[in-house]
Amino acid sequence: MNDTPGASAPDADLRVVLDRMADGFFALDADWRITYTNETGAAILREAMADDIVESRESVEGANIWESIPEAVETEFYDRYHEAMETQEPVSFDSYYEPLDTWFDVRVSPSESGLSIHLRDITEQRELERQRERDLKAVQRLYAVSSDRKRPFEEKLDSLFELGCEYLDVPNGFLTRIDDGTQYIEASHATHEALQPGESCPLAEAYCKQTIGQEDLLTVVDAAAEGWSDDPAFDRFNLGTYVGGRVEVDAELYGTLCFADTAARSEPFTDLQQTFVRLLTRWVSYELERKRAEAEVQRERDRHEEFTSVVTHDLRNPLNAAIGHVDLVDADGDDHLQAVKDSLSRMETLIDDLLTLAREGTQVEDLTAVDVADLSREAWGTAETRGADLTATDDRVVVRADRSKLRQLLENLFRNAVDHGGTDVTIRVAPLADASGFFVEDDGPGIPASEREKVFESGFTTSKDGTGLGLRIVEEIAAAHGWTVTVGEGSEGGARFEIEGVQFVDD
Repeated sequence: MNDTPGASAPDADLRVVLDRMADGFFALDADWRITYTNETGAAILREAMADDIVESRESVEGANIWESIPEAVETEFYDRYHEAMETQEPVSFDSYYEPLDTWFDVRVSPSESGLSIHLRDITEQRELERQRERDLKAVQRLYAVSSDRKRPFEEKLDSLFELGCEYLDVPNGFLTRIDDGTQYIEASHATHEALQPGESCPLAEAYCKQTIGQEDLLTVVDAAAEGWSDDPAFDRFNLGTYVGGRVEVDAELYGTLCFADTAARSEPFTDLQQTFVRLLTRWVSYELERKRAEAEVQRERDRHEEFTSVVTHDLRNPLNAAIGHVDLVDADGDDHLQAVKDSLSRMETLIDDLLTLAREGTQVEDLTAVDVADLSREAWGTAETRGADLTATDDRVVVRADRSKLRQLLENLFRNAVDHGGTDVTIRVAPLADASGFFVEDDGPGIPASEREKVFESGFTTSKDGTGLGLRIVEEIAAAHGWTVTVGEGSEGGARFEIEGVQFVDD
């Protein structure tokens, strides 16, 4: 040890304690000479000193710290040590010393004759903090991009591949589709020539052949060390690092989502990095399922459009022409021609009902306060009731409903009553006794109990003039409002339709 005195040099007993410390400790006198170091402190100082200084001294003690470590002069260490010396106030700080690639937690205790300095290497701690920050930012970015409804799937996927490559520190991210023993690259953000969109290879020569058999991710840190050297996949792609998960659409295999690098990895993928890949894999699976569902919906729409076009043009137009010709020749009220007119009229009603189901639909739109009794009287005038009678309650029965759809529901119930009960039938509309809704009943022949569960099925009818669609439309309109409709026996023995679950509006 150098004999240079210094008040900051510890006594013998304290030196024993300091020498056993894992952290670094050293003391400086007022002239910035090192008066004492423990073993760790000496190692740190020796590593930081210029080579010629280290070679010329058996010990770092006695050396001027700034002359021996000139790289430290323009650093926070220099500034804070001088601050402590000048103010005689303790100083604590964290700082990165670039020449040693090390973060230190530093505590400086001054005295009139020098400084006592405690150094703790916190590089690993800082790296963990930076990794946590990277983890948080990656997950936040994953959420922000994946939940952006304004961006198309393909654009979001490319952004997430770019994010994943940066976060996982690999150059290749890609989505595969596996079909009939072949792997196809569907999308990628990659530098590897064989991992570009449109590239394909036999599944037997791909890393993904093992991925699709995993319940969780397949991770490879060092392919050569993990036994991939003789695998055809290693020969074709030469990937040293790989992490990938199985992509499923509607519970069936679609392909894989993977990240990879030709270089091996020094450390395994962290738990959070693997969670990132899992989340991205599940998001891609969900998006592909949604795209498939949207495509199916569009195909259904196209079929509906084609159907309504046929009904509108290929059926309605010739029907209208036939009705017009019959009206022209039926000057004398011929019974045979009347039968033709009745058949044509039924066809027209059938077409109207088909179009309601296929094109107009039964979705409710503007819900407003509607008086059921008043609307019933309006609907009665346009429902082809042919002399039947309506008895609507005098009480105000105001419900929240789509006015046009509710009117259509009432018209169909009125028409059904007349079709089954004839022109002398009487129809009554009133609220249910328990105030859960309202009912429409008639005094016609009624509906047998054995047939009541079938009346709402498309095509079912017991009337020679019925289309079998009118009550189906009634049920769909009720369901669109969140109501239920059931059929039973009326107070006069006829049919009684009860609409329940209705939201009433107070006057």
